Amino acid sequence: MSQPPAVHANPGNAANVVYILYLVSIVAGVTGLIGVIIAYVNKGEAPDWVASHYRYQIRTFWIGLLILIIGGILTLILVGWLVLLAWLIWLIVRCAKGMNHLGQGRPIPEDG
Repeated sequence: MSQPPAVHANPGNAANVVYILYLVSIVAGVTGLIGVIIAYVNKGEAPDWVASHYRYQIRTFWIGLLILIIGGILTLILVGWLVLLAWLIWLIVRCAKGMNHLGQGRPIPEDG
């Protein structure tokens, strides 16, 4: 009996899921944590162009967390709301940029 041909999944599918989880984290924060775990787990075995997306996603998570902490603290003096708004815009732009590159099969440029 012959085996069916192997189905090769798009190597960027998991990276795309991470971008989606980051966007969903805007309303359900825990999904960002799930996303960064997926990025850490998959970055070692991914092709180089996909691994660049995982590195970008990991940086996005940690920088974003730092901005959220600073913004949260600064809400006590009201300027934090502007910091949190800037984080929101920054996150959406980074995810859109990453999804665009991923959809075209391109790595994230080194300057991120």
